[in-house]
Amino acid sequence: MNKLPFFELINLPKIEDPRGNLSVIEKDVVPFEIKRVYYLYDVPSGAERGGHAHKNLKQLLISLSGSFDVILKKGDEQVVITLNRPNIGLLIPTGVWRELHNFSSGSVCLVLASAVFDEDDYIRDFDEFMSFKD
Repeated sequence: MNKLPFFELINLPKIEDPRGNLSVIEKDVVPFEIKRVYYLYDVPSGAERGGHAHKNLKQLLISLSGSFDVILKKGDEQVVITLNRPNIGLLIPTGVWRELHNFSSGSVCLVLASAVFDEDDYIRDFDEFMSFKD
């Protein structure tokens, strides 16, 4: 059984300026080659996203605006991370169940993925996930 931590918080470079801050995502910041980028927005109050794990895919989640909670599960371990800063990324490795909850109004979740969409890479059943060995 894997013990915590089975995730990593990554500080993205932040260039501060009185006119507004800027963060940069370059190849040296993300520990995988980015093959897909997408974002979640206009998530209705009380709605949940995620509810799956990946066999091979790695992801970096960033709250570009607002906040949301990410529940990560691996074996019997569970952790809740609140993302609410656009210069902090949550690295989720393979074989970790994720659920996204508590989206604030106007929140935007940016997702950087290590592969293009492949339905066969998803584990959408929690019982199947609990028997998955990565």
